[in-house]
Amino acid sequence: MAAVTQLGYLGLSVSNVDEWERFAESILGLQSNGRDGDGSLFLRMDEYHHRFALHPTGKDDLAYIGWEVATEEALQEMAAQLTAAGVAVQHGTREEADARRVAGLIKFTDPSGIPSEIFYGPLVLFDRPFHSPRPISGFKTGEQGLGHFVIWVDDFARSLHFYRDVLGMRISDFVRFAPAPQVQLNVVFFHCNPRHHSLAFATLPQASPKRLHHFMLQVQSLDDVGSTYYLCQDRNVPIVMSLGKHTNDHMVSFYLRTPSGFAVEYGWGAREVDDRTWQVQVHTAGSMWGHRGSL
Repeated sequence: MAAVTQLGYLGLSVSNVDEWERFAESILGLQSNGRDGDGSLFLRMDEYHHRFALHPTGKDDLAYIGWEVATEEALQEMAAQLTAAGVAVQHGTREEADARRVAGLIKFTDPSGIPSEIFYGPLVLFDRPFHSPRPISGFKTGEQGLGHFVIWVDDFARSLHFYRDVLGMRISDFVRFAPAPQVQLNVVFFHCNPRHHSLAFATLPQASPKRLHHFMLQVQSLDDVGSTYYLCQDRNVPIVMSLGKHTNDHMVSFYLRTPSGFAVEYGWGAREVDDRTWQVQVHTAGSMWGHRGSL
């Protein structure tokens, strides 16, 4: 079956684009890459034109997900696969593709109604190398894509079927734990390349006001995590979970609050998946150590 190959970009609906631009550059180390006529801000973290598009539509939540495939043929295979599964697929117009800075795309919604896209042919700026506004070593992307994100879904079983059996992603593992009294969470983690997970999701007993729990940026050096951790403290940026190491991907990271209220995980050192040898596991704790606090 056809499958998506990486998390290409995320669209975020935000209420204060200027505040986000300052936060992204001065704290996260992302590079601003200009704005569209409607005020949407693009953020770079590698050679791609952008990995984040921030739209001034005020919801402070996930606006859409952009999954990548390698070729136009793969895009058409994915469109046929989605259609066969009963998913309504809209082929993007030339104007929509140009707005996303891609060669072509299709649009649909996931089982929770989250706007989603699959594209091929991203605009790549090798002539304008990525340059972080901060003195960091950069981000781990390449074949592993942007990083990962975690969302709340409406129906766990339907979402698992969709991402595994329709988009062709593979299960990495599960974390089943009780983060608070009367709350039991079953989180499933999916990969589509060597990154341990590009997507994870769970359901809540009561509906969450936001779909997006957090997105993750992986830096090239543990020093970058440490320097950013103390920069947040110096700049009074809320740290919502302290430095720690996760049980499943073994990433050393911390979580900080964005101007939109959801979190960013800032990490280093995650283990990678080799599908020839990987075995799905179940964990009953999210972290080996640290990550004190609550999201």
